[in-house]
Amino acid sequence: MSLGVGVKGLGLITCVRSQLVRPTLTTQSQAHLFRPTTTPLIARSLSTIKTPQQNFRLPFFSSTSSSSTYFYPSHSFRCSRGIATATAPPPPASASASSSTSTPAIPVIPRSLPYWLYGCSALVFGIIVIGGLTRLTESGLSIVEWQPITGILPPVTKEEWDAEWEKYRLSPEGIMMNANIDMHEFKKIFYMEWGHRLAGRALGLLFVMPTVYYLTRYKLPRPIPMKLMLIGLGIGFQGALGWWMVKSGLDQSIVIDNSVPRVSQYRLAAHLSAAILLYLGMLSTAIGIQRDARFIKNPALVSEIALSSVKKFRGMVHTAGMLVFLTAVTGAFVAGLDAGLVYNEFPYMGDGFVPPTSELLEDKYSRTGSDKVWRNMLENPVTAQFDHRVLAISTFTFLMTLPFVARRLPIKSTRRLTNLTAAAAITQVTLGISTLLYLVPIPLAAMHQAGSVVLLTCIMALAGSIRRPSRMLPHLRNLKSKVITKA
Repeated sequence: MSLGVGVKGLGLITCVRSQLVRPTLTTQSQAHLFRPTTTPLIARSLSTIKTPQQNFRLPFFSSTSSSSTYFYPSHSFRCSRGIATATAPPPPASASASSSTSTPAIPVIPRSLPYWLYGCSALVFGIIVIGGLTRLTESGLSIVEWQPITGILPPVTKEEWDAEWEKYRLSPEGIMMNANIDMHEFKKIFYMEWGHRLAGRALGLLFVMPTVYYLTRYKLPRPIPMKLMLIGLGIGFQGALGWWMVKSGLDQSIVIDNSVPRVSQYRLAAHLSAAILLYLGMLSTAIGIQRDARFIKNPALVSEIALSSVKKFRGMVHTAGMLVFLTAVTGAFVAGLDAGLVYNEFPYMGDGFVPPTSELLEDKYSRTGSDKVWRNMLENPVTAQFDHRVLAISTFTFLMTLPFVARRLPIKSTRRLTNLTAAAAITQVTLGISTLLYLVPIPLAAMHQAGSVVLLTCIMALAGSIRRPSRMLPHLRNLKSKVITKA
C-alpha cells in the first residue's frame, strides 16, 4: 500500500510539472513527449487506490461536472478529476435582486420591545405617585402657565423667581390661601409641580423616540404598530388634559364666588383615568407579546385556556378589573372634593352605615331638578365618600372569592397570581381605612393611591396568565417556521 501511495504521488508531481511549461506543439506526434508516463505496475496500483473526496478553498476556481479548471495569472491546467469546493459561487446580481423583491418581509418582534414597555409603564406608575403627592401637598397650582418647551428649565436667577412668585400671588390660590407664604415655601410647591411636569416630558421622549425606531427598523405584526401609535397619542393628550385640569383652578371666578381654590373634580378624575389607561395599555401590550411567545414554545397552553372553567374565571377577572378601575375613579372624586375629611370613621357614617338622606341628596347641588341624583354623586362630598365606600367594599368582596374559584383551575401560575391579587386587595383596603381614620395624612394617602395601581397590575398579570392568543400569533408562528427552515 505504501508503494502505491508513493507511486501515485510521483505521478501527480510529474503531471503538474509537465503542465507548468507550456511548449508549442507543432505536430500530433510530439504530444506524447509531454504526457506523463507510468508503468503497468504503477497503473494497477493507482487503479486499486480509492482516494477520499477532498474540498479545496481556492480563490480562482470554477467547478464543472466532469473536470475542474484552475486559473492563474500566466497559465492554466486541467485535472481529469472533478474537485468540489465548500463555498458555492455567488449568484448573479440580477437573480439576487429578483429574489429579494419577491420574498415578502417577515414580521419581527425584537426582544427588547416588551421590556421597554415595562420600563415606560413603570415611569407612568411613578408619575401617578408624584401626581398624588402634588395634589396632597397642594402644589398643583403653583405654576400658572403651560410652556411645554421653555418650561423644561426652572427659574435660576432671583429675577426669574420673583417673576414666577408674582404670577402665583395673583392666582386664586395665591390670593385666598397662600398669601402669607415666603419664597422658600413657594419654591417647595413649585419644584413639586415642576418635577411632575418634567416626568411627563421625559415619558414623552422615552416613548416616542423608541417607537419611531421600532416602527422604522422592524416590520412589526399588525396590532402592535397601531397600539404604539395610540399610546403615543395618549401621552400627548394626557399632557394637554393635565393643563386643562390645572386651568380650572386658575379661574378668577373662584375669587368672585369665594369658593375653594382647587381644580375641578371632573377634570381631576379624567386626568387620573387617562393616566391609568396609559399604564394599562403599555402593560397589556407587553404581557400580550410575551404571552404569545409562550404559546409558540408550549402549544399545550392553548388547550388549557380553552377549558370552560378557565373561560368563566377569565370573565370574573375582567369584571374584577373593571370594578377596581371604577373604584379608583370614584376615589379621584373623593380627592377632588376633599371628601376624605368628612365622616372620618369606619364602618359607620354617623349613627349608621348610611348617612342621612338629607345629606346624601342635597337640593343645593341641583340646577334643574332632574340632575339632583347624579350631581350629588359627583359634587357632594358626603355622597362621593359613600359611593366610594360601597364600591370599595363590593370590589373587595368580589376579589376575595377569586382564590376559592381558582383552586379548581389546572394552571398553577394563575392560582398563585390570584392569591397575590387577594393580598394586594387586603392591603389596599387597609390603607384606605387607615387614611380615612387618620384624617388623610400625606404618606398614607399617597400609598393608598399607589395601591390602587398595584392592585390593577396584579389583575393584569392574572388576566395575562389566562389570556387567549392574540391576532399576531400567526405572524409569530410564520416567523418561527421561516427561521427553522433557514437553519
